[in-house]
Amino acid sequence: MIVFNFISLDGYFVDAKGDMSWAHDSDPEFQAFVQDNAKGGGEFLFGRKTYDLMASYWPTEMARTNDPIVAQAMNNQPKVVFSRSMEKAAWSNTKLIKDNVVGEVRKMKKESGPGLVIFGSGTIVSQLAEEDMIDEYQFIVVPIVLGKGRTMFEGVKEKLKLKLTKSRAFRSGSVFLCYEPIRD
Repeated sequence: MIVFNFISLDGYFVDAKGDMSWAHDSDPEFQAFVQDNAKGGGEFLFGRKTYDLMASYWPTEMARTNDPIVAQAMNNQPKVVFSRSMEKAAWSNTKLIKDNVVGEVRKMKKESGPGLVIFGSGTIVSQLAEEDMIDEYQFIVVPIVLGKGRTMFEGVKEKLKLKLTKSRAFRSGSVFLCYEPIRD
C-alpha cells in the first residue's frame, strides 16, 4: 500500500480551508513524472473529502483536455471511498465502504490484484499508519509555506520511523521523496 501526497514545506497536505490547489505544478518535467506515475495503476483509496475533490475534476472535459493520461487513469482505475455520510459513489469504478476502514483495508491487502494507493485522505492515512499498514510513503514537497492546514499524520500517537528510498528534485523546486517504514 502506497500513500501519494503533496505536502507544503511546513508539512500540510491541505491549507486551513481544506484546499490543495497550491499543489499544482505546471513544470513540464514534473508533468511528465506525474503522467508516468499515473500509468502505474493500482486501486485508489479516498476519504470522502478527497473523493469529492477528485470526482469533481477528473471526469470532466477540462481534465480530459488538460491532462488526458492522468484523467484516463483516474477515471478507469478501481476506486474505494470510505465515508459514513455518503449514500452513493457516482464516479465510475467506485465502491463505497461505510465502516471499519482498518478491517476493510486489511482484507484488500490480502487479495490479489493491483496495489493500493491512497491520495490525500489524511484521516485514512493516519489510521492506517497507526496500524503499520502502509508500505511506502511518496511525497511531493512543494516549495510553499502555508502557515496553517492539516497534516496527514494528525492523531498518530507513536513515532513513525522511515527510511528514504528514492528522491528527485524538479526544476520547479518541488521534490519527490519516497520512504519505507523501518519495522523493528
